[in-house]
Amino acid sequence: MEATERRRVAADRVRTAEDAVAQLKEGLAGLGVTLPSLRVDPVSCAGNEPTPLVDLGRCNIDTALRLCEVLAEKGSDHGD
Repeated sequence: MEATERRRVAADRVRTAEDAVAQLKEGLAGLGVTLPSLRVDPVSCAGNEPTPLVDLGRCNIDTALRLCEVLAEKGSDHGD
């Protein structure tokens, strides 16, 4: 793979990670959950062949408990 193609693939990976973060933010917000530090990890995007990671971030206890509530509600929806 030539350098131009590698750069394109790398940019696509980062763009895909950014899209995933946007979808997560939107989906979680619709459920009343905000993870303030949800983002693409910048360090994982470094180098010639980045492997972007989504950093779900740190959250306070109230946010963690709200996320647990939402997951439990969604889990019980599947049990019906």
